[in-house]
Amino acid sequence: MTVPSSERWALILGASVGIGAAIAEVIAEDPALKVLGFHRGNHPEEAQALVDLIRSRGGEITLCEKNAGDPETIESCVEIVKEYIPAGGIKLFVHSLSGASLGHFLKYDNVAESDQLATWQFEKTFNYLAHSFPYWARSLHEASLLAPEARLLGLTNALEHQMLHNCGLIAAAKAALEMYVRYLSTELGRYGHRVNLLRFGSVLTPALTKMLGPEAVREFEDVHKKLLAAGRTCKAEEVARMVALLTREDTAWFNGATIDFTGGLTQRLLDVVYSPDWLA
Repeated sequence: MTVPSSERWALILGASVGIGAAIAEVIAEDPALKVLGFHRGNHPEEAQALVDLIRSRGGEITLCEKNAGDPETIESCVEIVKEYIPAGGIKLFVHSLSGASLGHFLKYDNVAESDQLATWQFEKTFNYLAHSFPYWARSLHEASLLAPEARLLGLTNALEHQMLHNCGLIAAAKAALEMYVRYLSTELGRYGHRVNLLRFGSVLTPALTKMLGPEAVREFEDVHKKLLAAGRTCKAEEVARMVALLTREDTAWFNGATIDFTGGLTQRLLDVVYSPDWLA
């Protein structure tokens, strides 16, 4: 079904802070797209600030407080979507959900029992980072909400091909997400839609900054100055601009692709493996 251009929407999951918020802000600059976002309500002040900012610039955005990564609530989320977006109205769907657990699979040496991953953490991490993507894609398709040649985009990082300390569960979930994208690109491709995965490098988001603390942030930035030719980390706005680029008609041939937007980070991570003294 074709809807008027004034009724084309971008649906963004995880849109209150960080990468999701940056994507919402940039996408809302397009007068042809309205933004509907979901967030869990963990950052209400930031979510309201985002809404106020976008509306002050003339953009259209609605944020809904709902857990979009829980399989038990996705169908109710889709019912909310239908209240705002007509059939055939979603031009862009962005999956920017977080909710992963860090830890080790085994308890050994100096690994504390609290650092060993529990069964519920496996389930939660895979639901948020991986399973929720095909659940949403299927639900939006079955509800006829996707516009002709809709773009469905997952977000990932370099961890699914590298090893980093206690990030094994995240890496496994992101690897599963990549396979979901490949298969969905074939199945939804039959209907003219495009499904891709954007792999971006390290971004110093507010959440990561808070988690690391000032001293670790400085170390984080120093390491990336040496890791990357650009001499800095990626910016959230740069990721958002790339997402906006992928909505253009001249990028329609991308399908089932994992697009490397790491600034060369994946190449330098290999240096760490083969040249342990590379920082010296």
